[in-house]
Amino acid sequence: MKVIDLSKPVRHNSADPFFMRVSVKHKPHKAARLLVWILGLPWRLFPRDFVGWADDTIRMGVHATTHIDAPWHYGPVSAGARAQTIDEMPLERCVGPGVVLDLSHKDDDDPITVADLVAALARNGATLTEQTIVLIRTGRDALIDTRDYWQRGTGMSAAATEWLIDQGVTVMGIDQWGWDLPFRAQIAKSRATGDATLFWEAHRVGQRRPYWHMEQLVNLAALPPHGFEVAVFPLKIVGASAAPARVVAILR
Repeated sequence: MKVIDLSKPVRHNSADPFFMRVSVKHKPHKAARLLVWILGLPWRLFPRDFVGWADDTIRMGVHATTHIDAPWHYGPVSAGARAQTIDEMPLERCVGPGVVLDLSHKDDDDPITVADLVAALARNGATLTEQTIVLIRTGRDALIDTRDYWQRGTGMSAAATEWLIDQGVTVMGIDQWGWDLPFRAQIAKSRATGDATLFWEAHRVGQRRPYWHMEQLVNLAALPPHGFEVAVFPLKIVGASAAPARVVAILR
């Protein structure tokens, strides 16, 4: 069995946009000694080899690193009912056969269409089912830790997202900063065309049809087109719109 990590490292990166930065504070072992003394253990009773325990504090948004979005992220209502939060994601949907659709040829700001997905699936040779977890490879994980990461990429169109759901797929992911086109491109296209339906169009599909998508995946180029399992277990944060997840592919 071979396990391939599809999750980016969780660490501070000053190149990330200010609203998505991660802060990690590593506390020294010795800091715990004072806490234990305050809790009531006299210094004379400390074990000779007790140097204290390491501890760490992380401050981050739930969308700041590799994560999976719940329908609640897209809006409070999905398919006419209260949208599910991340703690309500069925565990049986967190594991399934993986399929990689290679869209790495797509230019920045050029949205992924239904025709793109159909052609990629034909090249792949896989069959999509309700259990399939579809991974969209753009190759933009190469930009992680650069200032271009959140500013560049292709992105799923609403129609392409709907098409995946039509095939029964409700868990999907992408190896770039976001599921849609970069914010910069969405805003520019909306302003240029006057079309009020363009901004966040693929995310907003989830207001009509519940689905779950992962963002900021890595290493999709290391995977075969299909024939592997994907496991994605988000943190069980009650009421949250998303959660960081350690996403892995399992090849047997």
